[in-house]
Amino acid sequence: MNLVAAAAAEGNTLGAALLGIIQGLTEFLPVSSSGHLVMFQQFFQLGDDHVLFDLVLHLGTLFVVLWFYRAELIGMFKDVVSGEGPMRSRKGFRTLVLLVIATIPTGLIGVLFEDLFERWFANPAVLVVTFAITGTVLFVSRWFDQGSGDEVGMKWWHAVILGVVQGCAITPGISRSGSTIVAALFLGLDREVAARFSFLMSVPAILGAVVFKLKDVGADVVHWPSVGVGALCALVSGYFSLVLLVRLVRNGRLSHFSWYCWAAAIAAGVIAWGF
Repeated sequence: MNLVAAAAAEGNTLGAALLGIIQGLTEFLPVSSSGHLVMFQQFFQLGDDHVLFDLVLHLGTLFVVLWFYRAELIGMFKDVVSGEGPMRSRKGFRTLVLLVIATIPTGLIGVLFEDLFERWFANPAVLVVTFAITGTVLFVSRWFDQGSGDEVGMKWWHAVILGVVQGCAITPGISRSGSTIVAALFLGLDREVAARFSFLMSVPAILGAVVFKLKDVGADVVHWPSVGVGALCALVSGYFSLVLLVRLVRNGRLSHFSWYCWAAAIAAGVIAWGF
């Protein structure tokens, strides 16, 4: 995300557009957008951290998820407010509670290990291991049987496990979407439910990241036309990558991205020891 900010700050509209597309694609496809950031930052003079644009892209990512799952979100809150039957038996209420439970370990990991994650973001050699791990996790998903569980059958400890996995995915090179979806499949969730819960989990995580970053917003000079182009490209490419990923998960083809991640691990090694 800082790559787009760097291009935007220099008024490089084409560069901001291209990097916005890369950001949007890697944000939702299970290939780790943070890992790509660490790799590509070796080729760009990023300068100061443009926190403001970082927040714009976070909000753009949030908008994609909210729009894609708008029907589910509206139905969930309607169920909480005016659903039938006991509150604890309502699907919408259970889903909301599970999302809150999942958010707790994610937030704790992000706060407690912030310094460690920042060191890893500065070290492309870490990607050799983390991209390889992501590729392996995606590859083994091909042997998971099609589950049938949904949010009604989920246990509180399922949400804790998924929240821990999401927190660990802050590590560059570990795909948030890939790792949480595979973990949900391992827990017996239906493929489409696994994808839905994974991305709904990202909503409070993104909001938390935005709030956490607000304290660092400064008076960075940003070329707003380039910022707008980059953010728009990230939003559009992000939407189509989310549609593609949900379709691949539904068809049991998530493992196809393992080969890309293993190739990225090799590329990261070349970059780490070639500079």
